[in-house]
Amino acid sequence: MMVSRIIPVEPFDLVVFGGTGDLARRKILPALYRRFRAGQMPKNARVIGVARAAMDDAAYRAFAAAAIAEAGGGEAEPPAEGADFLARLGYVAVDAEAAAGWEALGARLRPGVVRACYFSVAPGLFATLADRLHAHALAGPGTRIVVEKPFGHDLDSARALNATLARHFGEGQIYRIDHYLGKETVQNLMAVRFANILFEPLWNARFVDHVQITVAESVGVAGRGAYYDRAGAMRDMVQNHLMQLLCLIAMEPPHRFEPDAVRDEKLKVIRALDPLLPGEVVRGQYRAGPGSAGYRADAQNPASDTESFIAMRVGISNWRWKGTPFYLRTGKRLRARASEIAIAFREPPHAIFDQQEGWKENVLSIRLQPNEGMNLRVMIKEPGPGGMRLTDVPLDMSFATALGAGGAVIPDAYERLIMDVIRGNQTLFMRGDEVEAAWAWTDPAIALWQAAGDRPLPYDPGSSGPEDALMLMHRDGRRWREIRE
Repeated sequence: MMVSRIIPVEPFDLVVFGGTGDLARRKILPALYRRFRAGQMPKNARVIGVARAAMDDAAYRAFAAAAIAEAGGGEAEPPAEGADFLARLGYVAVDAEAAAGWEALGARLRPGVVRACYFSVAPGLFATLADRLHAHALAGPGTRIVVEKPFGHDLDSARALNATLARHFGEGQIYRIDHYLGKETVQNLMAVRFANILFEPLWNARFVDHVQITVAESVGVAGRGAYYDRAGAMRDMVQNHLMQLLCLIAMEPPHRFEPDAVRDEKLKVIRALDPLLPGEVVRGQYRAGPGSAGYRADAQNPASDTESFIAMRVGISNWRWKGTPFYLRTGKRLRARASEIAIAFREPPHAIFDQQEGWKENVLSIRLQPNEGMNLRVMIKEPGPGGMRLTDVPLDMSFATALGAGGAVIPDAYERLIMDVIRGNQTLFMRGDEVEAAWAWTDPAIALWQAAGDRPLPYDPGSSGPEDALMLMHRDGRRWREIRE
């Protein structure tokens, strides 16, 4: 059995702006509770929820208790342990755009401990919060701020936001969070590449035929249609989540596993991306299906031409990857909820077995959700007499069964990332120039289809997306991997 080591962090005050919002309820508060149960939060750590609603500490603790129970499937938590965690929570009513409440918040904050402010609010308030923290002297040189995506809507807005934050905070104080980078499997991708001699010599265009990155969701956009209709799959998923996954696959080995060394190499990948051409992008929009509304109804925009699905063929112009295509796709209302990276290796240069024409490519697949783990398909001899017959079999490692007796508990991404903020470790957070480089690549692609007046192609809910997305790979003699849980 592999036992996870728990290293406690320093005492801290974590201020959660938007402390009664959806993200705090679903992710932040349950993540903090799990870190408390694991023994990582020190006894004098405190969490202060901040929002406009009038509420006292007791009411906020009741809100947090309900959120924790909901995240745990509704099971009752151990009363003594739960009460001990809830006692560390407080609440202050603050209007981010007014003066009221800031003095009361300052009275709650302690000197001599790590101070972090989580901006779990609408992006339009990021700059306002930064200005208010500075105006009320609540943020010093050691204060850390956590900024949720979307970080800008395009390159100009991202630059403007970076400039606003930079007026009050150094780059080393700003933590731009992408929860995909906190997933255990994503970090294991780096370990597999750089801690084992087995793969790195093969991790290049000479041996890799192509790479597929799929982030599929079975749900639609109902409930967040107003935001999504302004963003679309390109801005909501490709510019950040898929871009980060691509960078981790394609980047050169950093000289050390430290924040700027890792982010320097990711930035080089983004800058080496080829511009997208019209025939290399397929956009789609889900139709209505049995018992489910179509995208336009969910978005409450009958004339919407926003994509709920996008697939693309991406090239990287550097020595390691020139000639190896990266196929990216993401969408709503697809066949299943599944996120996967698949590295497909080239076939052997010479066939020595009679039946090698039935060879199937070696594929290293990395499952991000659900059932995190890795799978490598290799060719072996089929058992039994009668000659050398080949078949492919998986060498499978599911983290849930491989890393502990009875199944290991895989920490949620937010658990790791919030603790990294307290530790002051920015390795898994995006740097300002990295964000701007991603937008600089994304914006021309969006402008291309807008100028052409292209509309997304309809696709059936529960499918793999538009037929044209299949053809994107078929014309290269390749096939998308099946979307399945």
